[in-house]
Amino acid sequence: MTDHLTNGGQLTEGGGAGLRDVVRAGSDPAYRGQSAMTTGLRSALWLPLFGDLADPVVVARLAAEAEEAGWHGIFVWDHLRWQAPVRQVADPWITLAAVAAATERLRLGPMVTPLARRRPAKVARETVTLDWLSGGRLTLGVGLGSDRFGGELSATGEQLDGRRRSQMLDEALQILTGAWSGQSVHHHGEHYTVDGIQFLPRPVRQRVPVWVAGFPGNLGPVRRAARHDGFFPVNVEHPGQLAEIAAAIAGLRQHTTGPYDIAIALPPGTDLAPYAEAGATWWLAEFQPETISLSQVRGVIRDGPAAGGGLAAGARGADLAVAVRAKPGVRLKPASSDCAESSGPIPVRLVL
Repeated sequence: MTDHLTNGGQLTEGGGAGLRDVVRAGSDPAYRGQSAMTTGLRSALWLPLFGDLADPVVVARLAAEAEEAGWHGIFVWDHLRWQAPVRQVADPWITLAAVAAATERLRLGPMVTPLARRRPAKVARETVTLDWLSGGRLTLGVGLGSDRFGGELSATGEQLDGRRRSQMLDEALQILTGAWSGQSVHHHGEHYTVDGIQFLPRPVRQRVPVWVAGFPGNLGPVRRAARHDGFFPVNVEHPGQLAEIAAAIAGLRQHTTGPYDIAIALPPGTDLAPYAEAGATWWLAEFQPETISLSQVRGVIRDGPAAGGGLAAGARGADLAVAVRAKPGVRLKPASSDCAESSGPIPVRLVL
């Protein structure tokens, strides 16, 4: 898995207890969660919007096909450009609007958006608008971003220092959390100012789930992820490493009762059972960005989602949250459901 989600492999966040200390805390029987049902992974496409997929109509059609085939989600990369030979790149937010209009059940979102190169007040409006358009199906993936694969930060004058981008990410997340609350936001920080703006309407479910991307060996991103709704670890090498991550998250969330997701990106054809056993709640089908094609994605869609993933084609439900064991005795429950609450708006399906 390429490390375009964070900072090109550099460890830029740290301090405090080490990851293994947190893992030991999460594995302690005193911190183990209550029993919960264990089922299979949920499955999503994870699409670079390059080449054939730089057309939002094409991606919306693929999303509709994936929904019919029983997939649970579709997530897209957020980049301005990519290294050669990639030349055609689509905007993720416009593409996701098309996906939302073409589907009814798929969980969707950018995976991941580097918030440090975005204005958080604008993202607040975009997330809520997309959440309503989709009937409450948005998950927001966030990370530091990287200049490694396309030079998109340096070419546009964005912040290159990883520690500064980390500060900007945390500050932007504070603003988003305040905006989604429906209260007036009064924020005067080092990087951003929002002076007395009330962001209405609120999200369909009152807030948008946030998944944080980061390198698993670095405690900074793990701590950030534990404060939100999910973790998308980058460059996980084996299931044992994922089990350590899940235990660390459980240790940091020992006083939090809310549900939680851990997503893992793996190529189609990977044996997913060990990762589910280690704590993954979502599998994101990974494609090579330089060679992705329409026919390749369609082939993966036809092969279907991971066996036992829970939501059959055409199924609906108000609460499909399940739990997957993170490590013996440590349980984490998925935060996201596959369709909107029955009291939310019904999404309009666009026939393409």
